[in-house]
Amino acid sequence: MGNLKVRWGNPGFCSWRMVLTVLLLLVVSGAGFLLFYPQSTDTKSVDNIVEALPADSVYPLNIPPYTGPHPGSVGRVADPFSYPIPVGETGPSEHLYAGPAQYPFYCRTEDSGLGQPLVDNQDGEGTAVYREIDGKKTDEVVGYSRDCLLKTRVAYYYNRIGTDLFFPLEDAADDIAVANVDGREVPYVVRVETGSINRFIYVIAALKGEGEAAPTADGSNWNQRLIYQFRGGVGIGKVQGRATPTDVLHRRHRELGRGFAVAYSSANQTSNHYNTWLAEETALRVKRQFNALYGEDLYTVGIGGSGGAIQQYLIGQNTPDLIDAAIPLYSYPDMITQTTYVFDCELLAYYFDVTAADNERWRSWEQRSLIEGMKASEGQRSPRFFLYDLALIFKGLRPNYFRGSSECTQSWRGLTQLVNNPRYHPHFYRYSPAVRHSTHWTYWDDLKYLFGTDAFGYANSTWDNVGVQYGLNGLRGGEISIDEFIHLNRNIGSWKPPQEMEGTRYWHLSSGPGTALYQFSPWSEHNMRLVPEGSAAAAPRQSGSLKAMQAAYRSGQVFIGKLDIPVIDIRHYLDDQLDMHHSFASFATRQRLIEFQGHADNQLIWVTRRPHSPITEALELLDRRLLGTDSQVAADWADACFDHQGKLIATGNTVWDGRWNNRPEGLCSSTYPIYEQSRQVAGDSIKGDVFKCHLQPIEQAIEGGVYGDQDLQPYLATLKTVFPQGVCDYSLGDMGRPDDLIPERRDISQVLELVLPEPEVGEVVESGIKAAEMPGADQPQG
Repeated sequence: MGNLKVRWGNPGFCSWRMVLTVLLLLVVSGAGFLLFYPQSTDTKSVDNIVEALPADSVYPLNIPPYTGPHPGSVGRVADPFSYPIPVGETGPSEHLYAGPAQYPFYCRTEDSGLGQPLVDNQDGEGTAVYREIDGKKTDEVVGYSRDCLLKTRVAYYYNRIGTDLFFPLEDAADDIAVANVDGREVPYVVRVETGSINRFIYVIAALKGEGEAAPTADGSNWNQRLIYQFRGGVGIGKVQGRATPTDVLHRRHRELGRGFAVAYSSANQTSNHYNTWLAEETALRVKRQFNALYGEDLYTVGIGGSGGAIQQYLIGQNTPDLIDAAIPLYSYPDMITQTTYVFDCELLAYYFDVTAADNERWRSWEQRSLIEGMKASEGQRSPRFFLYDLALIFKGLRPNYFRGSSECTQSWRGLTQLVNNPRYHPHFYRYSPAVRHSTHWTYWDDLKYLFGTDAFGYANSTWDNVGVQYGLNGLRGGEISIDEFIHLNRNIGSWKPPQEMEGTRYWHLSSGPGTALYQFSPWSEHNMRLVPEGSAAAAPRQSGSLKAMQAAYRSGQVFIGKLDIPVIDIRHYLDDQLDMHHSFASFATRQRLIEFQGHADNQLIWVTRRPHSPITEALELLDRRLLGTDSQVAADWADACFDHQGKLIATGNTVWDGRWNNRPEGLCSSTYPIYEQSRQVAGDSIKGDVFKCHLQPIEQAIEGGVYGDQDLQPYLATLKTVFPQGVCDYSLGDMGRPDDLIPERRDISQVLELVLPEPEVGEVVESGIKAAEMPGADQPQG
C-alpha cells in the first residue's frame, strides 16, 4: 500500500480495539473489494440505455450568463398548444421559455409502468424501442426515442377498504372503499390520466364522476380544489424521471378521498433536475391540461418536501399563475444557496479526519460542530462507517472505531461530488460510454444556459470561499484557540476547477479511471486544492463566477424573499437524527422574507415529531384563508410546535424566537433547538444568501472588533499569508447580488416591479435561448 505514515500513537496502536477493528475490516474489505473495486462500466448490461446524442445537441463554448429580467417582474409567453390533449395523442414537447431541450435524456416510461416511449427517429439517437408481441418486448429494434414521449391514456383505480393502496378497477370485488366529498359518500374510484408534457411524464387524478364514461372526465365528485404535488431529491438533469400513477395516488390518498384533485409531473421532482424555469413551465402546462378537462379550480395549493418545498418557494416567488398557497415540507429556501455550505462539508471532514488527525479535539464529533455548525453526535453511527474507518487505515491513521457522526458526514457526504464533479454520475450505466464521456455531469451544467460556460466549455459555478474565516464564532467565544483557527483556515483549501477534476474514488469508483482499492477515499481529496503537510503556504481558496451569481439571482434560482401567497412550512424535527432536513432552513427563508418585504406574516412555521403530521389541519386553515369563510382565521394563523402525538406544545408569534433573530428564546425554539451551518459560524447571518462576501483587510478586521476579545494583532503577518485578499465582511451583503435586487436600495412598495436591464437580442440567441422563448415584459400572459 505504499509508504504509510502511521499516526495512531501508542494508546490506540496496540489496543484490543485496534486489533479487532483491523480483523473486522479485513473481513469486510473482502466484500468491499467486490462492491467498490473499480470495474469497467462499459460492460454493464442495462436495458434502454441512451445510445447516442442528437447531432444538434452540442452546446457552443463561451455561453454568456443570463442577463435578462427577473421572472417575477414579467409575464410569460402565450402557450400555442390547444388543451386538452386528446386521449391517444401526445402533449406539447417543445419548451416555451425554459431553455433548450436537454440531451442526453434518459427515458423512464417503462420504469413508471407505462410501457416503451414512442419512436421519434431511426438515427440511433436516444433509447432503443423494441417490437412487442402480445405485450412482450422482442430483441428487434424498431426505432429510437430521443424525447421519451407517451400518448395520453386514461385508467381507473380503486382504493381498497382499510388500506391506502390502489389497484386497477377491473380487479375490484366487494372491496372498494368509500370517499367522502362534502358530506356525500361515493365509491373511492379515481380517474387517472397519464401522458407526456415537455417530455416529462404527467399524472392527473380525481374521483370518478357520477355516470362518468371513459375516457371523458367528469368533475361531479371533485371539490373544486386542486393539489399540485411537488417532490424532492438532488438531481443534475438529463433524465426523465419516474411518475408511477399508484405512487401519486398513495401519496395523496387522504386528500383524494375528500374530493381534492391531484396533478403531478416528473419535471416537478428535483431528483431529476433543478431547473426552476422548466419545473414552472411544465407545471403550468399540466395545470392547463387539468383545467381544460375539469374546469377552473377555486384554488391550487402546492405540497411537497425538500426539493418539492424549494419549488414552491421559487415558483411562488417567480409567478403568480400556478399556486395560490403552499405547504412546503422539510423546506429549504432554494437549492443553490445550500451548495455554499454543503460544499464545505467534505473539505472540513478531510481536515478533521486527515490533515488535523493529530489534534485530539477533532476526534470528538461534538467539537466539530464548533466549525460545521450543524448537529453532531458521539453516539450515532453512519451505516457506512466501516468503509470510512477502512479509508483511515489505508492512510495510516487511527480509525474512529465506528463511533460518532455529524450531519455533514451522515447526510451530505457524496452530494458535493454529485452536484459539482463533472466526471461523476451515480447512474453512468444508463448511458453509453460515448455519451457518458462526452457529458459534464453537474448541477451547473444542467443550467449552463443560465450560468454560462467558460473557455473550456464547463458551466460557471457560484461557489466561493475566498476570505471565509471558518470557525470564527468559535474563536470569538474562546471555544477554539487562535492556533487552531489559523491552522484550520490555512489548510481548508477548496475544490479544483472542473476541467482538472477526476472521477470519484468512493462514490461509484467505476465512474473514474482505474483506481487501486487502497486509494479509495470518502473525501475525494484528489479533487481538492490543498498544500503539503507542514507547508508555510496556505491552501488556495476558490473564487466563484460573479456573472454566474448575478445570473442565479436574475433568473429566479435564488429565493430573495418575494412571496405573495400564504405558506405553512411544516417539518418533522430531524436535527437530532443528523438528517439533512435541518430546521434552520425554515428560518433562513423567514429572515429573507422579513428583509425583502418587511414582514413574514404570510408564512407559518409548524414543527412536530413523527409520526404526527398536521397536513390536514394546514389544508383546512389555508382553505378558510383563501376562501375568506371564517373570521377566526386571523387568530388561528400562528406559528406552532407539537409533540409526536400531535399535542400542541406552544403557538403564537414569539414561539420561535431565539439566537437566530436576537430575541429571548421561545418555547418551540427551546423544545426543538435550531442549529447553524459553516458559513453562519464564519460570520454570515441565518439567511445564508451570500455567495461571495465583500472583503476587508486583516488590519481593519482587527481594528473593527471582528475577533471579539481575542488579540490577533501579534498574528497579523501570519493571517495575511492565510487570507492574502482579506477576510469577509458579511455586514456588506453579497457581492454577487445585483443592485436592483437588494431591498435596502429599492422602495419596498415597488416589490412587484422588479425590472432589470434587458439583454441584447444577440446575447440571448448566443446563450441558447431564443428571444421569443424567454420571459419578457413585452410578451402577453400565457
